[in-house]
Amino acid sequence: MMVQKLIMTPRFFNKLLNKVVSVLILFIINMMCVAQAAEQTSVDQLVDPLPSWNESQAKSAIINFVTSVTMKGTPHFVSPEERIATFDNDGTLWSEQPVVQGMFLINQLEQKAKKNPSIRTIQPFKAILENDTEYLKSEDVSALFKLFSFTRAGINQEVFTQQVKTFFAEAKHPVLGVPIEQVVYKPMLELLAYLRAHGFKTYICSGGGIDFMRVVSTKLYGIPPEQVIGSSMKKELQQVKGRWELLITDTLNSINDKEIKPVNIDLHIGRRPLFAMGNVRSGGDIGMLSYSQGRKGISLQLLVNHDDEKREFAYAEKNNASLKAAKVNNWFVVSMQNDWKSVFNHR
Repeated sequence: MMVQKLIMTPRFFNKLLNKVVSVLILFIINMMCVAQAAEQTSVDQLVDPLPSWNESQAKSAIINFVTSVTMKGTPHFVSPEERIATFDNDGTLWSEQPVVQGMFLINQLEQKAKKNPSIRTIQPFKAILENDTEYLKSEDVSALFKLFSFTRAGINQEVFTQQVKTFFAEAKHPVLGVPIEQVVYKPMLELLAYLRAHGFKTYICSGGGIDFMRVVSTKLYGIPPEQVIGSSMKKELQQVKGRWELLITDTLNSINDKEIKPVNIDLHIGRRPLFAMGNVRSGGDIGMLSYSQGRKGISLQLLVNHDDEKREFAYAEKNNASLKAAKVNNWFVVSMQNDWKSVFNHR
């Protein structure tokens, strides 16, 4: 009798009703999330998000990974703020034979040599202008940064930006014969778009100059300047004609390569990448991929292997360090020859 009286009281009835309503609301929300995830999965299955990729282990790994980290209610779901994807640039997003920024620096050096012919007698500039590969092989990376600092020192950002824009408007690839802007890899543009459509924030983390890449990153890749990490020279704030400007000095700030890439990722982003991708050439991306794999929970790492002499270029590392690291760490190797239906938009 006491139980029946308790149930019939208005206060108890309201509490019970509220609990039932709360459970129903949670159930409905959960079902909506599941339905939304199922709908997105269905859409991805109907519309190939990576049409320039052949059906392969690498493509399946990417799609399965993105699905698993973006579907709410699943064990591997990752919140949007942690969906960080980092990409090398040279050889990963665009062709690096020859290195695009190297072409730009030589162009700038030639412009200076026209005004001051004595530059042609000074090393390493003499070897660079004469394409003396034997001399350049004997030099270390400092030769490149001598060229970098010589062509950039004392120039403000506005002038440099215009120089880069002029270069991209006029320069053509010496082998492929197309404008430099067209040496971007079509499959990688699809991958960047696919990741962003699923809440990823895409970053460039390259050994190339940070200021150089920032000029074209938005136009070529849809990646804004603040999401570009690269090598840099130190800058100084100086007053020029009544205006405060940042000017490049001739002092190296950072070479964003190998083990320094994770250091700069932490400096610029403050999170380990959930997704990281580089390429086979110098072992320069091993550090970045290892750092990504070290995060707690699920992650994905890939390497582009340049094995397509017909459609691009075929080259490898002498010690196969990158491919060995991929095998040991279970990273996916993307074969340009076998995994990509097409390489460039122009072909």
